[in-house]
Amino acid sequence: MDFGEIQLRPNQKTFVDRFVAACLADNRVVAAFLGGSNVKGSADAYSDVDLCVITTDQSFEEFFDQREAFLRLLGNLVFLEDFDSPDISFYIFADDTEGELNFGSESRLDKIHSGPFKILVDKKNILAGTTFPPFEPPASERIEKLRSLIFVFWHELSHFITAMRRSQFWWARGQLESLRSICVNLAHLQNNFLDPDFGEEAYFKIETVMPVEKLSSLIETFCPMERAAMLNAGLIIVGFYRAIAPPLAQLHQINYPHGLERVMMDRLQKLEEAG
Repeated sequence: MDFGEIQLRPNQKTFVDRFVAACLADNRVVAAFLGGSNVKGSADAYSDVDLCVITTDQSFEEFFDQREAFLRLLGNLVFLEDFDSPDISFYIFADDTEGELNFGSESRLDKIHSGPFKILVDKKNILAGTTFPPFEPPASERIEKLRSLIFVFWHELSHFITAMRRSQFWWARGQLESLRSICVNLAHLQNNFLDPDFGEEAYFKIETVMPVEKLSSLIETFCPMERAAMLNAGLIIVGFYRAIAPPLAQLHQINYPHGLERVMMDRLQKLEEAG
């Protein structure tokens, strides 16, 4: 297949050719396309291959249930997981080809993809003139996520303080990571509240979605597992949170937990005084 301006590594080109052949040979498949960074023009030597296969409505469930058998037609499959994601599988092959395969059906084209794509197979011409606009999450969902982050921060801080009081530094170190991740997520929301790339993985491609200079004060919180260093890291993280969370709450009309903050800051102060 001629990929034109699309840059694929040799193993990826071979893989996509096999994918196209398998789709053409399978009567359940009506269309397939390539998406992701390879089509957006932002791929590099480390980019994976994002594909989508579209089946008839009648065969969708059968095809999805047999997705592993389909993928094994394409090479030596060594990894296949869904991670509880509906209609999507993540794969890795022995030749180092990696990516994700999205599944859709003829009557379910509206939410299977967003952004540009390159048609690979289109037996019924269903993709002609089709566009997949960028996904925009409902503001209400994002507000609830923000509210949850604002409150859960203090819960995680409570665990950090308890762990430090007990000198359980492995636990405390894990809590520092949780607290830092919440702060990164808050900074991401502050930068672009409806960014479609926002998700559960705080650091995922963070350099591409926001100016990471905004996170520079958190660098020092990657510290040795020592009491003084970890306490200092906790104080820095709390300071970062208190600078960003209340304005976000006010902007999106969320009741900030000032009473909870006072209780937790009092605990933190006592921990700091105890040394």
